[in-house]
Amino acid sequence: MLNMTAAELFDYFQENAICESLTRPDVEVMSEFLQEKQLKKGDVIFDMGDVGDSMFFIVKGKVAFTTTDGQDEAEVGVQGPGNLIGEMSFFDRKPRMLKMSAKSKEVTLLEIKRPMYDRLKVEHPYIAVNLVENAVVSLDHLVRALSQDVSHFEHYMVGFGRH
Repeated sequence: MLNMTAAELFDYFQENAICESLTRPDVEVMSEFLQEKQLKKGDVIFDMGDVGDSMFFIVKGKVAFTTTDGQDEAEVGVQGPGNLIGEMSFFDRKPRMLKMSAKSKEVTLLEIKRPMYDRLKVEHPYIAVNLVENAVVSLDHLVRALSQDVSHFEHYMVGFGRH
């Protein structure tokens, strides 16, 4: 169940460039497939090794991504409002490589669970395609940021123009 109205959800999507081609009636339909989740700082959304049965839009607050070597935990990234999280494991059904938890005092997420997504694909394929396109863009941003980080790291290690 959502506390957000369909109009608020539509505005959230427009402000954050999410599923931008969906009309207000499309978003109203999509809202029936989403659940709102409220978290407090430190609450775990996904743990390393979990296989994704849900993905989330971040509405409010920040989510931390951490990894561990079995003893120490290290934060490797943070995402805020307007981002989709959990989409990699959701689509490839492989274990998660990072732990995701609420970093802010309060975090609000919109969750779509696999059974609801499967229904959405059948009943409203146009909306499902928009969701998949959003996941592709989200992954593209991640890959580009990682590529830039690797490039900067390589430059730092070997220097520009050295072979």
